[in-house]
Amino acid sequence: MNRAVRAVRAVRTVRAAACTVAVAGLTLGLGACSEAVDQVDKAVDETYEVTYEVTGKNIDSIEFHGGGGKATKPKIESVSSPELPWRKTVTLRGIMPPAVMPVAADLEAAQVTCKITYKGKVLDEQTAKSLLTTGGCTAQSPVTG
Repeated sequence: MNRAVRAVRAVRTVRAAACTVAVAGLTLGLGACSEAVDQVDKAVDETYEVTYEVTGKNIDSIEFHGGGGKATKPKIESVSSPELPWRKTVTLRGIMPPAVMPVAADLEAAQVTCKITYKGKVLDEQTAKSLLTTGGCTAQSPVTG
């Protein structure tokens, strides 16, 4: 067999081995990627309950994420003229952040405390004399870790 033929066969063998290694690497990499995607899908579908609490005086309405809409664009629900103290437990899904926002027309007269709890643990609590100071309560989804 001449040298040229042996050289071509050697190159083909090296290419075949390289392709085999590349395919194996991709398969393992895609498997790991697939596991990550499965974890994200699980987190997005997982539900959790939080309890919102608002106390104070002169609150005209309360807006909150009630579980509707999409995780990145939650539907905002509202309660007008709430009786204080106000408390509501909602079921949220996946990465949707829990959020509650007391609204007051007369900022100087308003006094407010809002709190978000999950399984007895306070995720966020804010207290202020005016809504502009507190901005409500927002927390990270406990599903995200």
